[in-house]
Amino acid sequence: MLVTGGFGLVGTATVRRLAADGRRVVAADLDTPANREAAAKLPKGAEYRWADLTDPQQVQRLITDTDPAAIIHLAAIIAPFLYRNRALGRRVNVDATASLLRVAQAQPNPPRFVHASSTAVFGARNPHRTTPPVTAADPMRPCDAYSGQKAEAEELVRSSGLDWVVLRFGGVLSTELGALPFTADALYFESALPTDGRLHTVDVRDVATACAAATTADVVGEILLIAGDDSHRVRQGDVGPALAAALGVPGALPPGRPGNPDSDTDWFITDWMDTTRAQEALRYQHYSWPDMLAELRDKAGWLRYPGRLVAPIARAVMKRRGAYWKQPGTYADPWGAIRRGLGDPTWDRPGSGA
Repeated sequence: MLVTGGFGLVGTATVRRLAADGRRVVAADLDTPANREAAAKLPKGAEYRWADLTDPQQVQRLITDTDPAAIIHLAAIIAPFLYRNRALGRRVNVDATASLLRVAQAQPNPPRFVHASSTAVFGARNPHRTTPPVTAADPMRPCDAYSGQKAEAEELVRSSGLDWVVLRFGGVLSTELGALPFTADALYFESALPTDGRLHTVDVRDVATACAAATTADVVGEILLIAGDDSHRVRQGDVGPALAAALGVPGALPPGRPGNPDSDTDWFITDWMDTTRAQEALRYQHYSWPDMLAELRDKAGWLRYPGRLVAPIARAVMKRRGAYWKQPGTYADPWGAIRRGLGDPTWDRPGSGA
């Protein structure tokens, strides 16, 4: 098995899952100091290769040398980081996918291609005017750089002629304390999103199980929606506060703004998903949302006690660094806030000349 983006959040968990299942797995990623540290901790049965997937020659060497039975393609530039460099996002999310597919097609024994996509391809979802859950049969309606690039990559995969599987992920979260989304950009991003938007989360370990299962399950030619059980159907504004409370800093995150019920565009690209077929085929849902919060509380341990003293200070700081500090209005304006603080979210559609 070849896992691209093998030292990312989902990649690390997927490599562990495959190794635990006794399968030979190669993690491919960029040669960086952080990834070298991670490579030293790979489980038994796992190997690594350094490769820049934006370089077609390196892609050729990677696939030729590893000769994988399946490729789990996880390497990507995701939101909100993509908004700061849409051109790099295109090279990784679209062009590198095309390179992988071309080389895979030319192999004597072409591998199965398991492609990581996103619920983002369904576009902005106004919960006041749409009925959940979305299904794999619903049309793609990309509306920003991330959802657009993901949709483009999906089209490449589906037209490749390989045995393919597309997995559209929900909001992937981890109970590893170092992997929680509490960077400055991530916190600004979360504060920009409508608090009443629907979000379907999922434990990264369950995503890894789905990825591993998709390499052998009878799912070729299917699009599967990968999210947690019904307990993971939450509202955007509930996630950060719940994580903060589990870590012992309740109230550390100030409240955000709701979305405009009369606008179909001023919402983010998330919704609840119908995971029935994915769960039936891959049997991957094991960690509920309450389970994850309980595990975080246990891992935080004694650090939770002084957290209550820090919470009011953190709240004041976060309020001033939030997307709507001193901004007029009542409703969230996610795309305007992203443009102000994180970069241009515009999708450069193919053939647009942008």
